[in-house]
Amino acid sequence: MKARSPQAIKQFLINQVLLDPRRSENPLLEKELSYISRERVSKPRIYVGMGTCGKIAGAGQTFLTIKEYLDDHGIEADLVEGGCIGLCSAEPMVDVQLPGRARVSFGNISRDEVQYLLDEVLNHNLPDLKIIGQYSNDISQPWDGIPSVFEHPFFVNQKRILLDNCGLIDPVSVEEYIARGGYWAFTDSISKLTPAGVCELIVESELFGRGGGGYSTGKKWADTQKTISDQKFLVCNAVESDPGSYMNRVIIESNPHRLIEAVLLAAYAIGATKTFVFIRQEFKLAIERLEKAIENARNFGLLGHHIFDSGVNIDIIIKKGARAFVCGEETALNNSIEGKRAMPESKPPYPSEKGLWNKPTIVNNVETLFNVPLILKNGPDWFKNTGTSVSKGTKLFSLTGKVRNYGTIEVPMGVSFRDIIWRIGGGIAANKKFKAIILGINSGNYITESTLDTRIDFQELKSIGTSLGSGGFVVIDNTTCMVDLAKYFTDFFKKESCGKCIPCREGTARLLEIMEVVTQRPGKFSNFQTLERFKGVMQLRSLANVMKDTSLCALGKSAPNAILNTLNNFKGEFDVHIFERKCPANVCRDLRVFSIDVDLCTGCTACYKKCPADAIIGSARHPHFVVEEKCIGCGLCYDACKFNAVLIH
Repeated sequence: MKARSPQAIKQFLINQVLLDPRRSENPLLEKELSYISRERVSKPRIYVGMGTCGKIAGAGQTFLTIKEYLDDHGIEADLVEGGCIGLCSAEPMVDVQLPGRARVSFGNISRDEVQYLLDEVLNHNLPDLKIIGQYSNDISQPWDGIPSVFEHPFFVNQKRILLDNCGLIDPVSVEEYIARGGYWAFTDSISKLTPAGVCELIVESELFGRGGGGYSTGKKWADTQKTISDQKFLVCNAVESDPGSYMNRVIIESNPHRLIEAVLLAAYAIGATKTFVFIRQEFKLAIERLEKAIENARNFGLLGHHIFDSGVNIDIIIKKGARAFVCGEETALNNSIEGKRAMPESKPPYPSEKGLWNKPTIVNNVETLFNVPLILKNGPDWFKNTGTSVSKGTKLFSLTGKVRNYGTIEVPMGVSFRDIIWRIGGGIAANKKFKAIILGINSGNYITESTLDTRIDFQELKSIGTSLGSGGFVVIDNTTCMVDLAKYFTDFFKKESCGKCIPCREGTARLLEIMEVVTQRPGKFSNFQTLERFKGVMQLRSLANVMKDTSLCALGKSAPNAILNTLNNFKGEFDVHIFERKCPANVCRDLRVFSIDVDLCTGCTACYKKCPADAIIGSARHPHFVVEEKCIGCGLCYDACKFNAVLIH
């Protein structure tokens, strides 16, 4: 492609791509767009996965080492802070794209491996490092013997629609996004479709909300679009405070322009001129990239006043929210945007009728909105071709926990939970035994062995008494104590309760009290306290059901789920804790009893030196003993012993 200045590229993309309805019929555009989209490059281009997951794994050091290498060797190359492709277990990831050659991806590249990697690849040799695969296409010469990235076991059973650009493009580059088809749906919609027409297409697509509620997105929009009001608002809920869930943060960090386009389309559809992206303030990288992307989109004239002479006015405001789980509830979220305390309100009226400043307000989560540009670009039938008869499209999950391959995944609706764990996740790590899946802490029931073949489908999940949840997918094995897990979630909800309604405020505190005494050893109780303990245990289920029935918002209604799930699916573990005062998984600290096998103990004093409670006695080169009354169950002696002499009972 003839070298163009940034301003010339901008005008080219606006005139020949965004505003030209015949762009798909113009073959001359293909080559020029391939350079702008970086599918072709004129000099080496190196991508480092610099999402949050990559940075935690050390990608920042890898990036700086690559930069030093290029400077020291005087190599002219583009070094890009990329997003996350989803395979978090392979971070830090480095991709190298040479002129005329296919882009090749390497995993787990530490700073110490950078020199060897670049010495080889820049000389057209592949180093003996962990190769994820290459990105094959018709315009670049492939590397011999290297499979496609998407033939990797983690990717081969996914269907990447929402994640298509994640990890592949410069996240904040509006030019790359447009060259790959971005903002086409928006410019076409505001020039060819009425707001009602956009709503009709979303209704026809059968897109349902991905935030857990599963309500028709198009119908929700259409009702608000028909509402007469002098002002309407669109809110993107990017709070994502559910433990174990991070896929919305990943896609914002990796492809913020699609979120911007989606927000613009949704705002146009309902007639809103002001929109908010409500995001947790600690998502610093996501906020930083979204702010840059908004600025770049504004420079292209894609948002603001009188967009492309269409008469459409839409502005996007980023609202940084507090670190509070309750902010994910739409009425609490709206209160926070207004500057009030984030407390839920009773419904009806719903926000679509009376939301921000008492005006009609649509609240959609990130994943729901991400589908919108693709539906409007490719058509409702394209979207409906993926999924089941009831549930259309794909679903994002944060696949975490005790699996070999973990990260952000996208699967078509209709895939079973078993397939996700073993065909994408690679099975249970360390060859342990599967125990359960937690679909977000507020979703309903755990997925256990008996329901593992259930498909990802709104109706099938409803039939087993659960729901899809927001996208958390935590796999746990037989080393996990379900009672301890239920206590953890109960403590989480107690801390996150806004305190507005009594069932949630007092109920979570009482549930936690009961769970704490269930996991404590007998010596801590008097006879009266023992009686109270059993009384509390007997009331556990009824108290949990009262909370579900009477709490004001979804947080309070969800708070008892972990306990009810454990009672329904793992009652045997509860019984052992209650009646035998033991933790089968040896996790509950106050129920662990330690002793030392005198035949195995060498008197090395390692356990004695580590004990913080002076609960171990003995002299050097002689067997030691544990004073049970002093032992706090920390397990440091067990970890320190090299002779397997410390036993857990």
